[in-house]
Amino acid sequence: MSIGDWLRLALLSLLWGGSFFFVQVAVPYLPAFTIVLIRVGLGALVLAVLLPLLRIPFPRGGQAWAALAVMGFLNNAVPFTLFVVAQGQISSGLASILNATTPLWSVVVAHLALSDERMTPAKALGVVIGFAGVAVMMGAALGEGTIWAQAACIGAAFSYAVSSVWGRRFRAMGMAPLSTSFGQVAMSSLMMLPLVLVVDRPWALPMPGLEVILALIGLAVLSTALAYWLYFGLISSAGAVNASLVTFLIPVSAIALGVLVLGEVLLPRHVAGMALIGLGLAAIDGRLWRRLRRGAA
Repeated sequence: MSIGDWLRLALLSLLWGGSFFFVQVAVPYLPAFTIVLIRVGLGALVLAVLLPLLRIPFPRGGQAWAALAVMGFLNNAVPFTLFVVAQGQISSGLASILNATTPLWSVVVAHLALSDERMTPAKALGVVIGFAGVAVMMGAALGEGTIWAQAACIGAAFSYAVSSVWGRRFRAMGMAPLSTSFGQVAMSSLMMLPLVLVVDRPWALPMPGLEVILALIGLAVLSTALAYWLYFGLISSAGAVNASLVTFLIPVSAIALGVLVLGEVLLPRHVAGMALIGLGLAAIDGRLWRRLRRGAA
């Protein structure tokens, strides 16, 4: 990965780490399907405005839209809904930590599905070290909430892993990252709309307060529209497994936001976990070990 890829990875982790905070603000006041529809629907509107301003074409052709529908299902509709439902029972920090299991699944899925992303000993070691860091950060919080809520987060992480591999095809199609971002959130909006109308009945819901409205705007504009633009660009330049490393950093961002915004205390296990996560990232990237071997030689 280049320095630019690492910078995009760090920014993406901050945007998606913030998404757990935004969801936690909104989830006591709005049902899950409604939160997800607002997230993807408003995100699609923002991207629809940006595309012509940046002179980027909209997706075209049935094959492209079919692939985008699958991406919207795997990368938006399923994981977004699972996390919102889970955060009704567990904290945003625990949800973000469970989300960090995505690279473990991504290495396996990419190994099975992609010829150019085989599992190497370095990647396997990096995933193990990174997951150990996640476990350290989790600490006693694993018993928080219910088993089904934690299982929902794991299911969402697996869905993200599959989507990271599926997203590789858009590079071969020659589709711009922003077009891909728009297409997937547009298709997931169409999927969520009937669920909201039938299940949530939004016309019967009370008007949310300003805090919730601002959280939803942040969720849609920052954690969806901008984040997916960066995400697809990262897949194109660094590969599916490397792009999925963002989920190792999301708990770090989520904890940092808690300390800076909510006044939460950074515990020793969080510091130790972040150190292990950094070591795992270095192992998967491989450059540190190559330099150490050259130095030893």
